[in-house]
Amino acid sequence: MTTSTAAATSASPSTSTETPLLESRDGRIVTLTMNRPERLNALSREMSDMLYEAILRTDADPDVGAVIITGSGRGFCAGGDVKNMAERKNPDRAERLAYLKQSHKVPLAMRNSSKVIITAINGPATGAGLGIATVGDIRIAARSARFGAAFANVGLAGDWGVSWLLTRTVGPSLARQLLLSAELIDAERAFQIGLVNHLVDDAALMDEAKRIATRYAEGPGLSFKLIKQNLLHAEGATFADSLDVEAENQVAAMMSEDHKEAVAAFLGKRKGVFKGK
Repeated sequence: MTTSTAAATSASPSTSTETPLLESRDGRIVTLTMNRPERLNALSREMSDMLYEAILRTDADPDVGAVIITGSGRGFCAGGDVKNMAERKNPDRAERLAYLKQSHKVPLAMRNSSKVIITAINGPATGAGLGIATVGDIRIAARSARFGAAFANVGLAGDWGVSWLLTRTVGPSLARQLLLSAELIDAERAFQIGLVNHLVDDAALMDEAKRIATRYAEGPGLSFKLIKQNLLHAEGATFADSLDVEAENQVAAMMSEDHKEAVAAFLGKRKGVFKGK
């Protein structure tokens, strides 16, 4: 396994002495680790920029099959840095809006990525951190993880797609409860309501994340890409339109090398070797 530091798209200084995003690679799996442990990995501008760049880069890399996002230390991501909020002096509305829209490119890039993205939630995931956790295709939580839409606690309304994501993940009623109450729920409750797909002991979190990531990294990448396209389109489409998109993508899959290899592997009772095309 090789380890490197992700390059930032912005030169904005970090409040941490450490690089705010670490990147490691093991075969076709890339792990991105948010790295401001002294702030429970609260988002800085630099971390946001680096995460965005890394998502775009892994999406464009044919040698990447799956991406794991996790946090260093005892937290996943505590959302916005409240200390920085307190230090802001009379923020300009247009400036704040422009910055927030820029940072929103991160969850959008995650949502649109052709790669399977797995969020390995190792501790508190609150505010925007809840958005990062929830936007993952597959969500794995350690038993010590905690989840909360903490915006109301600091007089905010919410960002990073949390209202959209919660409404579609746990349903409108629970989404309202979580956002309005700002209550913190434990990993067991998050698993029960479908906020996370897998619940594991803390010590097993990264092993399980890598096991699941390996399945997708070694699988038919084109199939996963087209499935994600179908699902994204279906979220805002009619049934008839979804059928049309599924037909187009199904034919594209039928014509692919991955499909031919999958059929051959099935008939030959062997493991397929896929090229993502």
